[in-house]
Amino acid sequence: MAVLGVAILSACRTAPAASQPAPVAGFVTDTKAFDAFIGTHPTAAQFHAAYPDVLLVMPNTATTMEIRMNNSRYFPQFDADGRITGGRFQ
Repeated sequence: MAVLGVAILSACRTAPAASQPAPVAGFVTDTKAFDAFIGTHPTAAQFHAAYPDVLLVMPNTATTMEIRMNNSRYFPQFDADGRITGGRFQ
């Protein structure tokens, strides 16, 4: 009877959610991994979850004109569905 109960309970388990990549602390230093991530066409929310310390500069957002060489500010390009398809650091 106990075996039957375990079998029933295991059948009720839901599949685990797709694992999210661990957030990358700090600014982007591994550009190859970053480019691979952008290649997945993430949403802005997924970008913030994966790279919480990188400023994602959305369209029509006012920014200062200084050039940052530390990959801390990303200006994305979006597709029609609002997913990031590319961009540049500045």
